[in-house]
Amino acid sequence: MAQYLYGKNVVKQLLYDKSDIQKLYLAIKDSQIEQLALKNHLKIERVDKAFLDKVCKSTNHQGVAVLKNEYKEYTVEQIVESAKDHNGLIVMLDELNDPHNLGAILRTCDCVGADGVIIKKNNAVGLNSTVAKVSVGAINTVKVASVTNLTKTIDYLKKQGYWIYGTGFEKAIDYREPDYDHNVVVVIGNEGKGITRLVKDNCDYIVKLPMVGKISSLNASCATAVLLYEVFNKRFPL
Repeated sequence: MAQYLYGKNVVKQLLYDKSDIQKLYLAIKDSQIEQLALKNHLKIERVDKAFLDKVCKSTNHQGVAVLKNEYKEYTVEQIVESAKDHNGLIVMLDELNDPHNLGAILRTCDCVGADGVIIKKNNAVGLNSTVAKVSVGAINTVKVASVTNLTKTIDYLKKQGYWIYGTGFEKAIDYREPDYDHNVVVVIGNEGKGITRLVKDNCDYIVKLPMVGKISSLNASCATAVLLYEVFNKRFPL
């Protein structure tokens, strides 16, 4: 099912990536977007702001939108295969619900060169226009696989040589302790409940972020960013 995506940065990145776009709508003049559309042999449909307000169901479109085909999803096997020549780095999301968190996590994954993200098919957010906008194009550069059973997926990943690092506080080690010099899966839980018990029981390690202030937790996407950059730091020290 096609979706409307909007915002200058999002649309520019889609055009740079030569994504599968059906239509481009412009309610403004933007020479850069127009030149990119020309390079992609994409016809521009001139519309007014009211039209974009309606199809985007938002007034934050900045005068530009595209109608794009469904986002491509991958299999877990394809993600693993893409990391055959280096230590893999995969993020697994256990019933994450907020599309803003998913979009931000995809953006961080792109920045650190993560090989992919695994999400649940049920009881979790999927790939949609809000995720795309927040990800600023990373939805098209980071491989995403959706699965029905995370514990079975963890079992498969362990057989492929991955170590599973869950997040939490009980029986947890400081996130800076491991060297991460091996295939790594970072598991992030639901915004309110954290990681489900079955998934946590199948993790090799539980890691925690030190909290020395009055707030006891970080936003899911912020915690993911800290953990991924610690893996990056350990693998590529100055």
